[in-house]
Amino acid sequence: MCGRYASSRGHEELVVEFEVEEDHLDDPRAVEAKYNIAPTDTVPVVMERMEKPAPDESDVDALVTAALANDAQHDARAVRQLRPLRWGLVPSWSKDASGGARMINARLETLLDKPAFKKAALSRRCLVPADGWYEWQVSPTEKDAKGKPRKQPFFMSPADGSPGLALAGIYEFWRDRAADPDGPVAWLVTFAVITTAAEPGLDTIHDRMPLVLPKDRWAAWLDPGVKAAADVHNLTIDLPAGRFSALPITTRVNSVRNDGPALLEPAPADSLIGVVDPATGELLGGPVEDSLF
Repeated sequence: MCGRYASSRGHEELVVEFEVEEDHLDDPRAVEAKYNIAPTDTVPVVMERMEKPAPDESDVDALVTAALANDAQHDARAVRQLRPLRWGLVPSWSKDASGGARMINARLETLLDKPAFKKAALSRRCLVPADGWYEWQVSPTEKDAKGKPRKQPFFMSPADGSPGLALAGIYEFWRDRAADPDGPVAWLVTFAVITTAAEPGLDTIHDRMPLVLPKDRWAAWLDPGVKAAADVHNLTIDLPAGRFSALPITTRVNSVRNDGPALLEPAPADSLIGVVDPATGELLGGPVEDSLF
């Protein structure tokens, strides 16, 4: 967790909603609406960089140059950017990029301790626009055709009907030393989604959930000037519960080859045998006294 999410808001909508100053979302893979985003996909990510005016800062090479040279500059201005990043963090010190697919999440509890995440958490934080995320609930009673516990997919989204949310993330730069240093693939920019303990109700689906930041914390989270570990930690605590609803959906989402808004259609009620209702704790398809709460 979180290993799959949806993001369908339009390009221009993201620019307005996140108050983007520099739009670099020119990668066609990241512009289109996606309802089944998986690790290693390239998607829109919002970040801020401390930058001074330069002749050309429109490409990834310039972004990396600014990242490496200007982190310590205090007279630069923070510029909010929208960029296409690959999901799956590759630490700067990695020998190759193969491990990125396994580092899609960073646990909040160890975010400021683990070498792979600490430096990025203190200076390279980002927001990942999403409609909501998917998770699979393991049935306490039902088995699948292979005799394993049946898994029911759910889609978690804002309970108030808001069109989307922002997942807290961190990003990193990795240099491919085998590539032409001046070529377009010399640098890879990747990100991970931060996860935390699931809130009551959602924990009947999975014990983890992404860290979703409310809008009043976006500016401080993105601000590269916020570098103290205590300040970063304070942005992640005291978040209210009950912000999300969980919708059981069909198993079409199980395959990354499937996409489109039809993935968010509710599963038929008669297919939810052995599913625990996150709102009530009731075991569906069984006796009322089988409530798990």
